Amino acid sequence: MTAHGTDRERLRRWRMVLGGDDADGTGCALSGNDAAMDGALAALYGRSDKARPGKNRSAGLGASAPTVARWLGDIRTYFPSSVVQVMQRDAIDRLGLSTLLLEPEMLEAVEADVHLVGTLLSLNRAMPETTKETARAVVRKVVEDLEKRLATRTRATLTGALDRSARINRPRHHDIDWNRTIAANLKHYLPEYGTIVPERLIGYGRASQSVKKEVVLCIDQSGSMAASVVYASVFGAVLASMRSIDTRLVVFDTAVVDLTDQLDDPVDVLFGTQLGGGTDINRALAYCQSQITRPAETVVVLISDLYEGGIRDEMLKRVAAMKASGVQFVALLALSDEGAPAYDRQHAAALAALGAPAFACTPDLFPEVMAAAIEKRPIPVPDTV
Repeated sequence: MTAHGTDRERLRRWRMVLGGDDADGTGCALSGNDAAMDGALAALYGRSDKARPGKNRSAGLGASAPTVARWLGDIRTYFPSSVVQVMQRDAIDRLGLSTLLLEPEMLEAVEADVHLVGTLLSLNRAMPETTKETARAVVRKVVEDLEKRLATRTRATLTGALDRSARINRPRHHDIDWNRTIAANLKHYLPEYGTIVPERLIGYGRASQSVKKEVVLCIDQSGSMAASVVYASVFGAVLASMRSIDTRLVVFDTAVVDLTDQLDDPVDVLFGTQLGGGTDINRALAYCQSQITRPAETVVVLISDLYEGGIRDEMLKRVAAMKASGVQFVALLALSDEGAPAYDRQHAAALAALGAPAFACTPDLFPEVMAAAIEKRPIPVPDTV
């Protein structure tokens, strides 16, 4: 490309960024695909209160389903999937298009992702019957994609953790845990031979079907936790598919709902939730505590932003009591790729003081967190906490 061509390309890009206002200073006109892309961006990010030269940047999608459907088609034509998903989320937030998602033809036009599923779940109670089947199909596609991404690694990681948690002291040779065996027998070191003669072998057991761990996922379904609810439901279904783990899934706001009997289908779980409303963590933990029969073999995972509408001191006492009984307690501020939302820092600090640090967890880290809890070793808290 010549120097002149490079300058023109630079002006074209600046024109796309700046949006064609009188003050953008580029003097660059757009045509073809560039003009179409600019129009799609203007409809979402432009300002409808100011006329644009040549009407290139007149903004707004209006409230018309056909107009929005055409716009959705345009952005899928001109932008990659990751950008399309961001623009859809911005359109829902900035332009109030949630109600249009109640129409089947709109749902068929959107690019499905975790955030869209969260929006659909928040609209679930208002959704007309004609839309529900389409909405379930959209949710199922996202859930199946997540399961493909997460299930294999989760099962492999937790199977290894279950095997290691059932350690035996008379292992076969290939089951010997040499690191722990050496550490346990250092006093038997023979300097003249430069070696250790172990009196006790520590090995990895094989977790039999009768030796089970119990996992309780306790999920806050307030509006800010939408993505976490989606991921937790998928992980709940994966854990429930493992015969060596008894999994219970509980969702809560000011009421508590046990969705364990629907765990074979995470889509049913998701449509059994009701995003929004208040929060009573203490009541939810009281229910979870009542379901624990083998505390030393139980992991409780609380997924919440910790904004407690119930009795704060009782909540903390309940966590302390569960930990004292042998329960492994994990507090996640979020289970999503976005990091921690706004959360109650005072409650997070109080949990940390009880030995239950609260942190945001990505889906990719979750299997490692669960493996550490099953093996009763320190939880791998991200450095960002």
